[in-house]
Amino acid sequence: MNAALAVSLIGASVAKAQTATSPPQAATEPPFSLERALALGGAVSPSLEAGAAGVQAATAGRAVASLRPNPEVVVETENVAGSGEYRGFRSAETTAGLALPIELGGKRSARVAVADAQIDRARIGSAIAIADLTLAITQSYNDAVAAERRLTVARDQAQIAAEALRVARTRVAAGAASPIEQQRADVLRINAETAVERATRNAEVARGNLERLVGRPVSGALDSAWFDRIGGYGPTQPIEAEGTLALAAATADARTASAQVQLARAQRIPDVTVSASARRLAATNDVAAVFGVSIPFPVFNNGNAAVAQAQAQQAQADALRRLAILEAERSIASAQAELANAATTARTAGGPALAAATEAARIARIGYAGGKFGQLDLLEAERTLAQTRADATDALAAYHDAEARLARLTAPATLFAELTPTSARPATPGDSR
Repeated sequence: MNAALAVSLIGASVAKAQTATSPPQAATEPPFSLERALALGGAVSPSLEAGAAGVQAATAGRAVASLRPNPEVVVETENVAGSGEYRGFRSAETTAGLALPIELGGKRSARVAVADAQIDRARIGSAIAIADLTLAITQSYNDAVAAERRLTVARDQAQIAAEALRVARTRVAAGAASPIEQQRADVLRINAETAVERATRNAEVARGNLERLVGRPVSGALDSAWFDRIGGYGPTQPIEAEGTLALAAATADARTASAQVQLARAQRIPDVTVSASARRLAATNDVAAVFGVSIPFPVFNNGNAAVAQAQAQQAQADALRRLAILEAERSIASAQAELANAATTARTAGGPALAAATEAARIARIGYAGGKFGQLDLLEAERTLAQTRADATDALAAYHDAEARLARLTAPATLFAELTPTSARPATPGDSR
């Protein structure tokens, strides 16, 4: 956004009303900027804490995935509690040893690959949480500034309505106008004061919502210069979905699903358990070695169903990735059009249209006070001015909202580009393939 292209969207009378209604400390304290709101919100946001915790959990999951199976202590006693010479423990033969499961088929490396993909997805989720929080705070800040701008305009219109009522009373007292004009002006004054009450409540709610996001009271003025700023001119360049956070998340999900397929295939290979024990023969008090090998026999569960499930989930993830590309491109194109339209509307409503409406209202006030114009001409000019001011504020609010949404849609995946890619990470030493 180019500061040199900033456009003043409110006329001199509104600027005067802003000065009259701003808090006294606003003259000495800098305005509470959007950058400050983002910094404060990032320090207290539960969503960022959740994202960081997700990364920690995924990192701990990789440590778990790289662990080998635990060995087992095996103790067996035979030829006990029988009859005859096997009564009691007289002929007991005790075997004590260790059994060690050995993973085959690359199960451990496949688990680590899944964990690496999950770490990348968790980091992308953390970056998405940052982008979502930025959007939420920006929209809340925009709502707060727009609400206070509407309050300023409502107060200014109330002052104008009060002055119109004073002029109407003067004209009626001088016999230059009928009493109906005074009544009509009084109705407009009452409506203007009611509008001030509504705008005050809306401004309080909008500022309160911003305070909830930043985690502290927001005192003083907000940055109205930021609100008045509009982007540069010229046609917009198409933005590709590649490299955005939305597509990166879908790609990470597809990589995780692919790793799950490899893990399911690796788990089809039966593991081997080897054991080495020492047996004490009670009859001779001798000791003998015992060696054993245990291999599962995959009769009921051969792993084909798990592979089929993982492949179906991979196909689903690939389809969702293609869908994410289409949705991202469609949403970005729509957001770009909305931003360009909002910028055009804001420049028009806040530039020539507002200047013309302000001048027309000024002439109508002077003419009505001097008896040159009728009250209906004055009311029409004031109504046009109030509507133009409202349109200018709404257009600016719509522009900044569209700008924030477009920034969220095009948030770059380089927020986590410094992470080491899964394929570049060193292999876990001692992995059994």
